[in-house]
Amino acid sequence: MDRIALAPILRGAIMELTGAPVFLAWTQDVVDSAAPLSQEVLELATSKLHQDASPLREALKALQNSHGELPQALSTPNGGTFFLGASYDAAQKAMEAAPSITQHFFLQHDQATPSSGRGDVVKGRIALVTGGAQGFGAEIARGLADEGAFVWIADINEEGAAAFAAELNASGSTRAAAVAVDVSDESSVQAMAATIVAGTGGLDLLVSNAGVLRAGSVLQLEAHDFDFVTRINYTAFFLVVKHLAAVMAAQRQGGPTQSMDIVQINSKSGLEGSNKNGAYAGGKFGGLGLVQSFALELVEHGIKVNAICPGNFFDGPLWSHPENGLFVQYLRAGKVPGAQTVADVKAFYEAKVPMGRGCYGPDVLRAILYCVEQAYETGQALPVTGGQVMLK
Repeated sequence: MDRIALAPILRGAIMELTGAPVFLAWTQDVVDSAAPLSQEVLELATSKLHQDASPLREALKALQNSHGELPQALSTPNGGTFFLGASYDAAQKAMEAAPSITQHFFLQHDQATPSSGRGDVVKGRIALVTGGAQGFGAEIARGLADEGAFVWIADINEEGAAAFAAELNASGSTRAAAVAVDVSDESSVQAMAATIVAGTGGLDLLVSNAGVLRAGSVLQLEAHDFDFVTRINYTAFFLVVKHLAAVMAAQRQGGPTQSMDIVQINSKSGLEGSNKNGAYAGGKFGGLGLVQSFALELVEHGIKVNAICPGNFFDGPLWSHPENGLFVQYLRAGKVPGAQTVADVKAFYEAKVPMGRGCYGPDVLRAILYCVEQAYETGQALPVTGGQVMLK
């Protein structure tokens, strides 16, 4: 039986029973002390999307002890074993301790504990941030990890993603993991999805952040630059949602009350046109069309889909890179009349913001947490622009 197909269904079913997040680790080894799941039950659960997974939940319920605790190891008919944990480290330690885990149980979280803040909505959850090795993506990933989420840092820069994950894990507990991906390549995205399921069992929050920009007049912009921007900012969003929403839908199959989120990091340029920046604005406008369309479709799978439209992150590499940053590109393109230096371009854009500054990572993080917290909002585009762009 395909463990990649089974893992998110199993994870959803476990969370449905325990009311708490769970991480799954898997080994192909046979663990004699593991509680068995029958071939018949697993085939019923995985045979078809929307198939009733209640037999799986009933089988798990039968394995609970008098305290509602589940065995920490579950065996499958193909000889593999899933290990359960309330965190990534707990699941990995359970696997490492096999086969001497007969008396260990995965404990329910205390459901009576009151919420202490908005960040609690991601505590213990599994998140993915594409383009997470630098810029807004790194700010978002760090913020989610600080709020208690486990974060997959996905980036085409595998080395940078690994270094950043190591930085986040320096405190001792594993809060993040790196995964290489080219979001414009479907096979790469599919491989990323498989890595995530194999590593943690599923996914609760997808932050589609990866993006690029090539500025230039429509009279001069090369077609290959237009195609590149569109492929990363528009088509890649479709590819990422296609493969990661399938994981989320499987979790919902296992746990019919589970709720998950997709948040696209769009742009203020998705809300209004951008002079000599048509490829970028066009892709972002299109992204909002996808957000609304995906929201309508995926709601039946318990997935909310929203967009954050940030203002300009002046301090990040997208704007401030000394060779390819937007300040340099806009200066070269003559987008700012009379500008002679990069400093002139930066001052021009800062003056456009009523709050007098660019957008920061914490501004976007608050908006993401807001979207996750809302139980009755989907298909929305939330401006985070310091008042520069307001909804009409």
